Amino acid sequence: MNGSGPAPREGRASAVEVSDLVARARSGQPRAVARLISLVENGSPLLREIMTRLCADRPNRARIIGLTGSPGVGKSTSTGMLVQAFRKQGRRVGVLAVDPSSPFTGGALLGDRVRMQDHATDPEVFIRSMASRGHLGGLSWATPQALRVLEAAGCEVILIETVGVGQAEVDIASLADTTIVLLAPGMGDGVQAAKAGILEIADVFVVNKADRDGAQAAVRELRNMLALVERDWKPPIVPTVAYRGEGAEDLVDALDAHLAYLEKSGELGRRRHVRARDEIEAIALAALRSRFAHLHGDRRLDALATRVLDDGLDPYRAADELMAAVDDR
Repeated sequence: MNGSGPAPREGRASAVEVSDLVARARSGQPRAVARLISLVENGSPLLREIMTRLCADRPNRARIIGLTGSPGVGKSTSTGMLVQAFRKQGRRVGVLAVDPSSPFTGGALLGDRVRMQDHATDPEVFIRSMASRGHLGGLSWATPQALRVLEAAGCEVILIETVGVGQAEVDIASLADTTIVLLAPGMGDGVQAAKAGILEIADVFVVNKADRDGAQAAVRELRNMLALVERDWKPPIVPTVAYRGEGAEDLVDALDAHLAYLEKSGELGRRRHVRARDEIEAIALAALRSRFAHLHGDRRLDALATRVLDDGLDPYRAADELMAAVDDR
């Protein structure tokens, strides 16, 4: 089932329709899943109702795997390879492919996801492109809620493919149980990995395009850098040629080994707890910003800034006054 491409218009969705949409999404109907994700992306006023209904029963705990790396390393091809591998295991798979935003519509620029179209007609695969809409870190702000929709739809494995924005692309580690960092020979990715802190967020390294010259050198460079980092889990390095499906079994084995480590060490529960905490905090901060905007916050802030500069008001007392105005509302 394929939900890629431009998001449908929100229209006049009602609470009754939300109830029906959630029921149909739970049964795996692709149109209902796509509609719910569109409502999430558009920040629908019904978002609270949607989340209430999605979380009413104990949700399915999907395995969330993130894929990140520089543009051109083969993230979409590798995602497609993993979809095929997990489908061979009989698992229902969801894919959230976060793309750069169109400057004209705000929608996903790469919504066709040509490299994953082989799975478009599979009813056990849901592929959805989401626009980053300027959000830093390679993800869409709506990704956590979209994950809940896919979990409710019974996806056992959810793959999140990020934009590929380079050094800012570390947010994926806060959402995924396992983070795959893809590199390719001849692209200087090893140096970029060291600069961007990618060594710290990677649970599994993939050197894709391993049939090219320099692949073994890239693997050696990674091993040398990893030897300098002290971690309980040593990320394996898996060479692949994703467009031919080579290395798929080795990659799945590495992912399974990491999942076993997470479960045995208790790290899986900790990561998911942190994920839920961050989601709550983000929602609360968004609500605070909304209240601030309704209070003509920019004008209040400007007035307080003038008092800090000219009248001796300290910034902490100014912040207290601003918060008090929000609380009074």
